[in-house]
Amino acid sequence: MEEGKGEVKHILLAKFKEDLSEEQIDEYIKQYANLVNLVPSMKAFRWGKDVSVENLHQGFTHVFESTFESTEGIAEYVSHPDHVEYANKLLPQLEKVLVVDYKPSKVHL
Repeated sequence: MEEGKGEVKHILLAKFKEDLSEEQIDEYIKQYANLVNLVPSMKAFRWGKDVSVENLHQGFTHVFESTFESTEGIAEYVSHPDHVEYANKLLPQLEKVLVVDYKPSKVHL
């Protein structure tokens, strides 16, 4: 298998700024979710809020997971005009952000 091929997950951890309302946050999330309809290389999108009891979240409150067929797909996503436009709206609304891309492992028991 080529290094760039195979499913890749794009994870974004976020903490929204305190002055945003839940309605505003919901609108940003809807716009993020809509990117799956606009960016061909983005195959799936899921998100959720932190529910951990371990208190190790370091202030991050939201998790966003996008699925791509390859690392090249992520590169296409990052430079896609609709993503660039959205990122320029979202990033100033975040107090903290962390992005990680990874290839899920195949677990063999």
